[in-house]
Amino acid sequence: MNNRRKIVVIGTSNVGSAVVNKIADFQLASEIVLIDLNKDKAWGEATDSSHATACIYSTNIKIHDGDYDDCKDANIVIICAGPSIRPGETPDRLKLAGTNAKIMSSVFNEIQQRTKDAVIILITNPLDVAVYVVSTQFDYPREKILGTGTMLETYRFRRILANKYEVDPKNINGYVLGEHGNAAFVAWSTTGCAGFPLEKLDEYFHHTTPLDKNAVEQELVNVAYDVINKKGFTNTGVAMAACRFVKSVLYDEHTILPASAVFNGEYGIKDVALSLPRMICADGIMRVFEIALNDEELEKLHKAAKSVRSALDGAGIK
Repeated sequence: MNNRRKIVVIGTSNVGSAVVNKIADFQLASEIVLIDLNKDKAWGEATDSSHATACIYSTNIKIHDGDYDDCKDANIVIICAGPSIRPGETPDRLKLAGTNAKIMSSVFNEIQQRTKDAVIILITNPLDVAVYVVSTQFDYPREKILGTGTMLETYRFRRILANKYEVDPKNINGYVLGEHGNAAFVAWSTTGCAGFPLEKLDEYFHHTTPLDKNAVEQELVNVAYDVINKKGFTNTGVAMAACRFVKSVLYDEHTILPASAVFNGEYGIKDVALSLPRMICADGIMRVFEIALNDEELEKLHKAAKSVRSALDGAGIK
């Protein structure tokens, strides 16, 4: 591969455009290519973003529209194509399963004809359904396919907890795992702050009102739909999550992030994709961690698996 900094973004709606601009802002590419069925939209987004590279603070990244042939020498392909939940619609990403599964099959068929080297990062919802479809229906190296999964929920969770304790959210550790959607769950057994154990946070931060885990979990589920209903869509947080994966791949970081991929018997679960802590490197997913979860968390993980499997079955996906 000649260009180790070429990134292709497929789908240039609200999420795709945010991803492109975050990649450019963080200087993570030498070339960014935008692909969309609406070629005028792809050209417009690419041209608008390219104008910003003339700023003295910007890197001279080549940003342009293109087609699937651009995937041939891409290091990373990010898929954002397909409709999303809109304001007022049923707050469940899995409702999109049938429509977006077909879109994913169409898009990925074009990609796999041109490369099997690029790391594929999926954002399209329902994310876990999309990851399962492209991972199981195509002869593409499975370790190179990952979804942003509960990275976004993990960011939201850390922000919520950080707000409570008035601390930098980057000091909060811990994961949200399972489904990117309503069946996501906080793995409280992994949670702490700057090395302080969870059960000591109220004491250390001098809180007289104990941490209400249920309230945090409810806010975590509701906040995405609150943003959608008030703003019209969500795009900034997930674009940041995508860039975190991009950086992990480009710099071969061996970073552990909650990413969605197909289960191979972890926790007795198969035939579904969900998020677990996974080590990300230049070749994609290097390893998965079957971390110790308590009984309640295990129950929630299996519930998430049933939720996603039900959506797959409903869309006729084996």
